[in-house]
Amino acid sequence: MTGVEWRFRAVVVAHAVSAYGTYLNLIALSLFSYEVTGTALGVGIVMAVRLLSGVTAGLAAGALTARVTRRTVMVVTDLAQTLAMVVLALQASDTPLWVLLGAVVVLGAGNTFFNVALRSAVPVMVGQDSRARANGVLVTARSVATVLGFASAAPVIALGGFGVAFAVNAASFAVSAAAVLVLRPRTDDEPVGEPPQVLREQGGTGSSGARGKRLRLRVAGVAGALLGMIALRGLDALASASHNVALPLAAHAAEPSSPAVFMTRFWSAWAVGTLLAHQVLKRRSHGTSWGERAFAVGTCAMSLCFVAAFTGLPAPALMAAAVAAGFADGWTEIVYTSRLQAAPDRQRSRLFGLSATAEQSGFALGTMAAAAALEALPALAVVGVFHGAAVCGALALLLLTAGRRGRENHSPTGEDHSFTGENRSQHSPASEEKGEDAHGTSAGASQLPGS
Repeated sequence: MTGVEWRFRAVVVAHAVSAYGTYLNLIALSLFSYEVTGTALGVGIVMAVRLLSGVTAGLAAGALTARVTRRTVMVVTDLAQTLAMVVLALQASDTPLWVLLGAVVVLGAGNTFFNVALRSAVPVMVGQDSRARANGVLVTARSVATVLGFASAAPVIALGGFGVAFAVNAASFAVSAAAVLVLRPRTDDEPVGEPPQVLREQGGTGSSGARGKRLRLRVAGVAGALLGMIALRGLDALASASHNVALPLAAHAAEPSSPAVFMTRFWSAWAVGTLLAHQVLKRRSHGTSWGERAFAVGTCAMSLCFVAAFTGLPAPALMAAAVAAGFADGWTEIVYTSRLQAAPDRQRSRLFGLSATAEQSGFALGTMAAAAALEALPALAVVGVFHGAAVCGALALLLLTAGRRGRENHSPTGEDHSFTGENRSQHSPASEEKGEDAHGTSAGASQLPGS
C-alpha cells in the first residue's frame, strides 16, 4: 500500500474492535429481546425492526454521503450507537419495549451507514491500486472479530449479565469513533456537494455525437454488470440466511451436549478460510482485474461448500468444508467490494448503499423463509434449495457477462464499451502506451470484487 498504510491499518483495528462488540451483541441482544418481550414473536419483531432500519439506511446512504464527508458519517454513527448501548446498559434490569426498539433502530441504521461510508472510502484511503489488499485486511479483521464475538458472548453474559455485554459493545463503538477522530483519515476525493464525476463528464461541452453514444454504451455496460452483481449479492445474502438459521439445528443434532462448541469450531474454521483468501489474493499481481466472473464462480463455490457442511460429514471433513466455505466467502467479499470501489468517488457511495439494501433485504427475507421451511423440512433440504438459488443466480451472471463480452468483441469499432467506473485520467501514460485498458491493469477493476 501507499504511505497511508499505517493509518488505514489503525482504522481497521479500531473497526475490528467495534465489530467484535457487534457480534457479541448479536447474541446478547437476541437473548435480551426474549427477556423483554417474553415471546419468540417478540424476538422476531425486534430483529425485523433492526433489519428494516438497515434496509432504509441503505437507500439513504448515498444521498447522505453526498452532503457530508464519509468521515463525519463514520464518527456520528459510531457515537450514536455508543449512546444507544449505554442507555441499554443502564436500563438492562428494567428496559421498556420502546427503548429497546429505539436502540435497535439506531444499531441497524448506524451499522449500515458506517459500512457504506467505510467501504466506499477505501480507494481514497489507500489508492485504487491497493484496494483489493485493503479489502482483504478488512475481511480478515471482521472474520476474527466474528469468531471472538460469538465465542465470548456466553461467558461475558454469564459473568456480568446483559448490562456488561451492552457496556462492552458501547466501549467498542467508542474506540472506533475515537480512532477515526484522532487519525482523521482522508475519506473523500471530491468536494462534498459536487455533482458526481460521471455527470460532469456527461455535461462537458464540445462532445461529438459518436462520443456521446460511446458514453451511453459504457454507462449501460456498468449498469448491467454492476446491477447483476448487486442482485447476486442480495441472493447470496438470502442463501446465507438459510445456513445461519439451520446451523444451530445441525449443532444440536451433531453434539447435543455441547452445540456451542460445535458452532465455535465451525465458525473458527470458516474464519481461517477467509484469512487464507486474503493471503492468496494479495499475492496476485492482477487481483484488481478480476470482476463479475470471479465473483460468480466464488459464489458458486461458497454455496456448494455450505451445502456440503449439512450432509453429515465426519468432523475432519466438516472442518475442511467450513474452511473452503470461508475461503470462497472471503474471495467473493474482496472481489465484489473491490469491483464496486472502481466506480467514481460519489457513485461508489450510491452503489454501496444499494448493495447494503439488497444484502439486508435478502438476509431478512431468507431468515424468515428459512425459519418457516425448517419447521417442515430437514436442514439439508432447506440449505440446498436456498443455496441452489444462489448458484442459479451466479450462472445467470456468468451468462450475462459472457454475452456482453461477445458483443464487445464483435463491435464494429473494436472498442471495449465496458465501463470500469474509474477516471481514465488516473491511468499513467506508460500504461496507455502499452495499450492497456481498465481490464488489464492493476488499477482497473472491471474484473474485480466481492461479506
